[in-house]
Amino acid sequence: MRFDAVLFDCDGVLVDSERITNGVLRDMLEELGWTLSPRECMRIFLGKAVRDEQALIEANTGRPLTEEWMARFREKRNTMLLAGVRPIPNVAEAVARISDGVQGRIACCSGADRWKVEMQLVKCGLMPWFEGRIFSGHEMPRSKPAPDVYLAAMPPLGVTAPRCAVVEDTVTGVTAGVAAGATVFGYSPPEAGHDAPDLLRGAGAHIVFTDMAHLPALLA
Repeated sequence: MRFDAVLFDCDGVLVDSERITNGVLRDMLEELGWTLSPRECMRIFLGKAVRDEQALIEANTGRPLTEEWMARFREKRNTMLLAGVRPIPNVAEAVARISDGVQGRIACCSGADRWKVEMQLVKCGLMPWFEGRIFSGHEMPRSKPAPDVYLAAMPPLGVTAPRCAVVEDTVTGVTAGVAAGATVFGYSPPEAGHDAPDLLRGAGAHIVFTDMAHLPALLA
């Protein structure tokens, strides 16, 4: 394998969670008076922390984004994810092959909070490959699109950025991986939309692919 380590985003790369989370967000924003279609909500918020979009939400609802509202959002989101999150198709086999190829030097680097990341990896049967190598943007000085979460994962794995591959599915995440100095592989399944691959390439993705089954060969 031409890389010494592979760093994976979580939502949309390892677990099929983004439609669930965005569905909860869309419904709760509508309650505040901001009506979005599912596609619009995905376009605006994909790859971003809701808290980081506070100014945008307040501008479109005319109401403050309170801690109580954020707590209700997290509670509803977690309930729906616990009930319905599934692994990305073909990801378990891909992760197993990649982990073998880099002698276990893989990590999960997410913009989400640690509880959510760990719950989803357990639910989807992926935790055995990532236990002890999970990095949360909530625990960094800056979250994505800043590179902090990716830079934090490299020293524990004993690798440098030029020898790292990053796997991402959003412009925000690709931007973070590129800023960290890694080679970024953009995952863009057909349901992401016809313009998604171009957006990922525009953000700096080295290669864009459509099926996790293809990733081990691309990394090799």
